[in-house]
Amino acid sequence: MEPRRFLTELFETAVTAADPMKALEGALPARPKGRTVVVALGKGAAQLAAAFETLWSDPVEGVVVTRYGYAAPCRHLPVLEASHPVPDAAGLEASAAVMRAVSGLTADDLVVALVCGGGSALLPAPPEGLTLADEQALNRALLASGAPIGVMNAIRKHVSRIKGGRLAALAHPARVVSLVVSDVPGDDPAQVASGPTVPDRVDRAQALAMIDARKIVLPEAIMRHISSDASAAPLPDDPRFAGNEVKVIASARLSLEAAAARAEAQGVPAVILSDAIEGEAHDVGRVHAAIAREVALRGRPFRAPVVVLSGGETTVTLGTDPGRGGRNTAFLMGLAEGIEDLPGITALAADTDGIDGTEDNAGAFADGGTFGRLRARGEDPRGFVRRQDPYGAFSLLGDIYAPGPTGTNVNDFRAILIDPQA
Repeated sequence: MEPRRFLTELFETAVTAADPMKALEGALPARPKGRTVVVALGKGAAQLAAAFETLWSDPVEGVVVTRYGYAAPCRHLPVLEASHPVPDAAGLEASAAVMRAVSGLTADDLVVALVCGGGSALLPAPPEGLTLADEQALNRALLASGAPIGVMNAIRKHVSRIKGGRLAALAHPARVVSLVVSDVPGDDPAQVASGPTVPDRVDRAQALAMIDARKIVLPEAIMRHISSDASAAPLPDDPRFAGNEVKVIASARLSLEAAAARAEAQGVPAVILSDAIEGEAHDVGRVHAAIAREVALRGRPFRAPVVVLSGGETTVTLGTDPGRGGRNTAFLMGLAEGIEDLPGITALAADTDGIDGTEDNAGAFADGGTFGRLRARGEDPRGFVRRQDPYGAFSLLGDIYAPGPTGTNVNDFRAILIDPQA
């Protein structure tokens, strides 16, 4: 099979493994005596909510919040759209609607929280004394810092009225069942969308230590708030969470395993390096390139033909005047640099939600000839790296991969096909 078509099939298989209907089947809670309130939050929230409505025969109420352009029709639940990755006023209104939906409930009521990646930005709810502009500044600073997603979410939880389990606390005494599509390394449900219904034990002292360790510069008002007792989030042993339930219904691990099985069915051995790889995207690309070169040239640690799969969420530390691109295209520039002029290696890196960073693509394709093709067009490939403009490089070559929104989100998908005889 043609390499790019083969890799595309693996990506599509990974996405299908996280299909909302498939993920929700078998995970539904028992029906309550009272009302069923659904809050669906994240970039794949509308698709999750639509699937839930199909599977749930009883009446439902609530609200769905997703990214602009990611809406899907729901029969009973209103779908609100807001900005990602930097929150906006629509997100502020959506957060208020979500909090209203879970307020005033009783012990007979049930809240079903359908949570997936993207909810951190889509649900701005600044604490008293702070504004939307403060939360926007916080998000921009965190996105530019290159900090891993766990660090960003640990900090964001302390600057919110909805994150860090606060939404579940607001729903008390209703029982809250959180059905989570994980887009974070390690599949900790408290990290997905900054855990609106799932608290964790990271306190404000630890959050401040993370800020200091990474030298993240935050607005003075934000720092003043995190340093105060008012920022403290509820802990998992808070009695308001007793009886609540949390299930991870889809994840990068399950999607990578499905892709590996698909490759094996096509006669291509597959190996999964990890579903939780973090680090600077370009550097992670160089490491993957070193592995691919070793396989292609020396037959170790795996023998070709083979497809090497990995997942997780890398980061990009932005310079003063970055170009266009996301972490997947940045990864591929590092990979392309490391396999330059080496035939028989083709890679696809793409975000399973269909959007790489803030661009319109999920990712791109790269191979040993990527840098050579750029030079043939009179371009310096490393110039794109220096300018942090990977989108520009792959767009120029026609190697962008843009399937559009997928309706799910289980983090980044990377597949490297190594077949020197191809």
